[in-house]
Amino acid sequence: MAYSIEPIGIVHSPYKEKFAVPRQPGLVPSARCEVILQGEANSLEAVRGIEQFSHVWLLFLFDQNLKAGWRPTVRPPRLGGNERIGVFASRATFRPNGIGMSAVKLKGVRHHNGQVIIDVGGTDLVDGTPIVDIKPYIPYSDSLPNALGGFASEQPPIFDVQFSEHAQQQLRGKQADYHRAVITEVLAQDPRPAYKKGKPDNKVYAVNLFNFNIHFMVTEPIVTVISIDTINQ
Repeated sequence: MAYSIEPIGIVHSPYKEKFAVPRQPGLVPSARCEVILQGEANSLEAVRGIEQFSHVWLLFLFDQNLKAGWRPTVRPPRLGGNERIGVFASRATFRPNGIGMSAVKLKGVRHHNGQVIIDVGGTDLVDGTPIVDIKPYIPYSDSLPNALGGFASEQPPIFDVQFSEHAQQQLRGKQADYHRAVITEVLAQDPRPAYKKGKPDNKVYAVNLFNFNIHFMVTEPIVTVISIDTINQ
């Protein structure tokens, strides 16, 4: 039997591409994101009482991967990208039904010109990701402090992020402090491919965040931001 799912909203986030998106929610707490409700779900009645909760679960679709299909085994970056494990023992984006879930901080709800907007923080979703459901986070049942984390039991190391003088000069404006905080938290996660880590690396990487094309290099454990160029919209 087949079922169909209609998205109830869409995410607006700083992450304009898959590269450098945090691999888990909460790793970039400074990032501000919006869930734009749509269709019949675009109703204040649908979010009545949600402000009682500090966090919510976002259920979403890995829409950029749906057409690529899936395989029973995957190679998690945490295992160096070489060891295979079952897809259900991972949070890989290539899944049988392409569904993901993230616990995020609820910052508020707005209603503007008939549009309901849910403000959240700490998401790990690409801009434009379809949302299929929203549920409140219930601490007494959802928080399991004695749970085992398998191969991902510990958070990966956090790198120090430095900005070149040129990059600092480019990062100006009303939201400079906010942009700097998000860029720092994103790059501190070391978004490079797993096979690049722990080895000498002279490559200059580029990532799109907000409306910036950011170039950086990594000399472990330091990330250096070389330039921050504005992308013409």
